Amino acid sequence: MHSSPSPCGRHWDGSRASAPRRRSLRIAPDSTSRLLRCGQTASCRECGNPVEWYLRVDDRPVQLHPRELPTAQVPESCRWHVSRGVAHPAGDGSSWCRLAHALLCPARPGPPAASELSGLRRSLALRTRRLLNAGVLTPPATPADSPPPGETSCRPARPVVQLLFVRYLASRPVDEIQCVAQTVRRTRCTAKVLGPGALHGVWTLVPVSAHHGQLTLPSDVMAVYSLSSLPYQEQLRWRAQRCEQHAATAAGDLTVAAWEPFNPFRHPEHIRTRLPLHERRPGGHALRQDRS
Repeated sequence: MHSSPSPCGRHWDGSRASAPRRRSLRIAPDSTSRLLRCGQTASCRECGNPVEWYLRVDDRPVQLHPRELPTAQVPESCRWHVSRGVAHPAGDGSSWCRLAHALLCPARPGPPAASELSGLRRSLALRTRRLLNAGVLTPPATPADSPPPGETSCRPARPVVQLLFVRYLASRPVDEIQCVAQTVRRTRCTAKVLGPGALHGVWTLVPVSAHHGQLTLPSDVMAVYSLSSLPYQEQLRWRAQRCEQHAATAAGDLTVAAWEPFNPFRHPEHIRTRLPLHERRPGGHALRQDRS
C-alpha cells in the first residue's frame, strides 16, 4: 500500500501550506540613523575581531564590542548604551551595558580600564594571534614600515581629504573608496565614489593648521586631496560616501561612512609633505595637482 502524494501547496494531512511572506528591511521615517541594523557588523582593521559600528549623537562613528557586558564589570566612565540606533557614552540604568572596542583591542597598547576586562582582552588577543597565524589578518604597519620624512609617497594608503571645509582621513586611497549603499540584492554596492564620470578633486599642498601654544608639528605643509572646488551637492555625495547611482536614492546604508576627522597631532604618520605621483583616477587620466 502506497500513500498518494499530497497536492502541491498542502501538507501530508491535507492542510494548506502557507509560506511566510518575505519582508524587506525598511528605515523608519523618524529614525535618527539611516544605517540598517543588519549592516553594522564589521571587523576591526587592527586586530580582526568583530565589532559593531554605531553613530553617536554628534554623527561620529564609534566601534562597540558586539556583546553586552554586566555593568558591574565595566567602569561607569566606560559604559555605553544604544537607543534607536544611536550610541550614547553613558549607562541607561540597566544591569547591562556596551563597551567601546578601543578598550579591548589587543592591537593597541595599554591594559584595559578595569582588571575585570583583562580576561576578555586576552581572549580577543588569542583570536587575533590565530588570524595572524592563518594568514587571514595582515599585521598593522609599524612606524618603521612608513616612508621616512621627505620621501615621496606615490600613493597614500590613507589620504587626507578636504570637503565641506573639513579635513578627513580616508580609510583607503581616493580611487578605492567604496559606496556604502544597499543594492536591491541586499548587498553592499561595489561601485566607487570616484566613478568614471564623476568630478574629481585636486591634490594640493596646504599649511598644517596649528593653534597657538600647541606642540610643534612635524611639517609646515601637507598634501591634501581637496574637493572644495566641487559643487555643494557633489561634496555632500562624497561625505555620504555614495556612488553617483545611489546619490539621490532612498536606499539604506550597509555600513558607516569611513571618514575620520583628521587631527595632525593624532595622525602625524599620515602627513605627506609632497604631492603624490602617478595618481590615477578610474578614467585613466592623472589626477590634477596644484602646487600653488
